[in-house]
Amino acid sequence: MMRGKRVLSVVTVLPPSNTEPPAPASAPAEVAGRVVFVGAGPGAPDLLTLRAAECLRQADVVVHDALVPESLLTVVGGGAARIPAPRPRSAEEDAGVAVGRLLVDLARRHRLVVRLKGGDPAVFARLSEEQQPLRDAGIGFEIVPGVTAALAAAAAAGVPLTSRAAASSVTLLTGHEACDKDASLDFAALARLPGTLVIYMGVEQIATWSQSLLAAGKSGDTPVTVISRCSWPDQRLCVTTLAGCSAEFDRCRWPAPAIVIVGHVAGQIAPTGTVHRCLEGRTIAITRPAGQGGDLAALIAAQGGSSVQLPVIRIGPPDSWEPIDAAIRSADTFDWIVFSSVNGVRAFCERLHRTGRDIRCVGTARIAAIGPATAREVANQGIVCDLVAEENRSEGIVSALGGTVRRGRFLLVRANRGRDVMRRGLEDLGHEVVEAAAYASHAVEAIDPDTLAAIDGARVDWITVTSSFIGESAVRLLGERMRTWKVASLSPITSAALRAAGVTPTAEAAEPTNAGLVEAIAGWEAAHGGVAQPARSPEPAALPRQPSAVAVQPHDNSRR
Repeated sequence: MMRGKRVLSVVTVLPPSNTEPPAPASAPAEVAGRVVFVGAGPGAPDLLTLRAAECLRQADVVVHDALVPESLLTVVGGGAARIPAPRPRSAEEDAGVAVGRLLVDLARRHRLVVRLKGGDPAVFARLSEEQQPLRDAGIGFEIVPGVTAALAAAAAAGVPLTSRAAASSVTLLTGHEACDKDASLDFAALARLPGTLVIYMGVEQIATWSQSLLAAGKSGDTPVTVISRCSWPDQRLCVTTLAGCSAEFDRCRWPAPAIVIVGHVAGQIAPTGTVHRCLEGRTIAITRPAGQGGDLAALIAAQGGSSVQLPVIRIGPPDSWEPIDAAIRSADTFDWIVFSSVNGVRAFCERLHRTGRDIRCVGTARIAAIGPATAREVANQGIVCDLVAEENRSEGIVSALGGTVRRGRFLLVRANRGRDVMRRGLEDLGHEVVEAAAYASHAVEAIDPDTLAAIDGARVDWITVTSSFIGESAVRLLGERMRTWKVASLSPITSAALRAAGVTPTAEAAEPTNAGLVEAIAGWEAAHGGVAQPARSPEPAALPRQPSAVAVQPHDNSRR
């Protein structure tokens, strides 16, 4: 063991945005806030508990660990500030105490502060240090457990942590130990334990603890399994022995976070029992507006991939509410009301309620939707959709609706920008058409350098483009990255816009839906062996740096 430095601590379990957000304008100087310590689990969003997700959606502020993946932070409510856990201000200051002081300050200004910690908050996470300033200040707190790394890693490796025959206990160790503890670890006692050792954060000190266990008499043939970046797309598993694990680390350099399982059960891993999914090891950038990429991210995760949210457009109110308000006042004069996007449905219904009306005001007007996602949102609003265009674009609605009435009156609920195909097509058939912008879509002005650095660090393989406007904005904001990453396009119209901007799509959805987009990516990967090395993002220095990101949600239709 290294002189003057302890490397392990032990718990034995027997089996059974970077700035502080402003206080709300209406809030008093101090708010009776509370803090919730939430376990983020190993990293995959679908391993977050229901209670944890609820807390993140309701939070005013979220203080998160650096190793919490961006894909998991998309669960956070749109109005909440996200703050990385601060570093100590000096070498003498404890990192946990520094975070605890920040939590005290935030809780005095906000009603719900979430401290999001990797794994479980109570396992090797400096929980007591972060709690003490809260206790001293008289601020209440709650703990929401998470899936701790030991359990997640064992599940990923397909091994049990206990066995009636050979492992009647589990001992949790950490490879990072405070230097000022009084007691040294008894490696002889650890070596004699008949159960399983699980070492958190252990790879950097692997030579020290492995040699200490060997010197204490533990067999060099003891199986060792290393699980690096558990549940992440680039998860790695390695099976070795206690005698060989240090040399294996020197060869493989497993990246953090990593868990090491030592003991009889570690030799039971069966790699052939795992199911390979087409997008394993692939990272995909989702460019939909903030808060609207969840469905696409879930489909990517189901295929084994990970996603990063990179909004390149934002959604806001129209320049004037008068056109949509006037359309609502005369809604019962239309034969058809046509919704072309999820955002249009939401904005129309919200404006309907704000003006003191409900869906009865449309009278006998029938409702049409472009695409299944738009139709689902119509149904979510409690409205029966009379027609869903089979072709998921404006041309489909023209052919489907054109012959339903003679010289009919149509209301097209849409964004402030987009193709004119539907209006012109219906007017050519002799119909009267009224267009009303229920919302506006704007290009994100710039992406801040920290976000670009994080995207480059994520080693993106694919970027999804779901409309012409998103494509144009992405090319402007991301430059050469768009020519380095593989590009998945939602439709032929979107592909044409990308080509006009100098970017050739790698894959195009056969059906212009989220599912079709993911199928196109998975199909390309399968056709190319699914084992290609991930595309490397270009070096940041080779690209123009952009200033500040604005966030924003999914569109079915091109250029909505």
